[in-house]
Amino acid sequence: MNASSSNPAGSTLARASTQLLSQAAESIAQVILGKDEQIRLALTCLVAQGHLLIEDTPGVGKTTLAHTIAQVMGLDFQRIQFTSDLLPSDILGAAIYNREQSTFEFHKGPVFANFILADEVNRATPKTQSALLEAMEERQVTVEGETRKLPRPFFVIATQNPLHQLGTYPLPESQLDRFLMRIQLGYPDKKAERELLQGADRRDMIKHLQPVLNAGKLLTVQKQAAKIHVAEALLDYIQAVLEFTRQSPMFEFGLSPRGGLALLNAARARALLEGQDYVLPEHIKTVMAAVVNHRLEVAGDELGRQEKTAASYIAESVPIP
Repeated sequence: MNASSSNPAGSTLARASTQLLSQAAESIAQVILGKDEQIRLALTCLVAQGHLLIEDTPGVGKTTLAHTIAQVMGLDFQRIQFTSDLLPSDILGAAIYNREQSTFEFHKGPVFANFILADEVNRATPKTQSALLEAMEERQVTVEGETRKLPRPFFVIATQNPLHQLGTYPLPESQLDRFLMRIQLGYPDKKAERELLQGADRRDMIKHLQPVLNAGKLLTVQKQAAKIHVAEALLDYIQAVLEFTRQSPMFEFGLSPRGGLALLNAARARALLEGQDYVLPEHIKTVMAAVVNHRLEVAGDELGRQEKTAASYIAESVPIP
């Protein structure tokens, strides 16, 4: 018996969530042309309660995608432009002395919003990059010895320029691991690019998009995703993937338990996005590259010579049930 037959009410709520997500994807696709799969991956990450890293060259629509998602989701949005002189207090906030009250008052930084765009995150120093670690993992920040909760939902999209460009600092492994998924947008195809050249300014289009969800509805959708059924055989498969990466000489180190949970949660969210109330092997396969490639460091350049990614190597080596 699957989840849909055992819980009709839950299935009805899941269908409503799927419909909302489909509407959101259609609205985003009006602005971000020819990138339907990247849009669905971004929504998958959001629904799975993760954070998204978009790595690509400047000018391909990374920031526009983040703005569009925030608008369609109806979330409180803050953009933080990362630069070499940005300080942690510019992100988290700081205690300011009030002369009239003779006390220090905490002034919240831009991180206290539902949706954060960390634009060009690798242009800031490692110290400033690390200011996001606690926020992304614990949904809270500690400043001046006091811990403050962040609003729910809380979602970070960070954009990153290629590391060979001037003025960039590579993200450490601990920071990369906080991102549930990493994607690339790439250049548009000819049809989409012609429409971009002939059409209206994409920033003006964002302003006219109507929100499909709000914070409360998104929380409901996220709860629905967390309830998606996963068969024991697929849990066995995820564990086999973890074990393979830890034992294979191809990788410097294997996936952590957090990496396994990321794969599981992303597959659940993808299943909900596609109208299923149970995870299929195809859902895991669809999200694997975005979930695991930035978490695995290849030993040597063997995969490079074979023009394979870590995810494709795993898919070939670990049979899907």
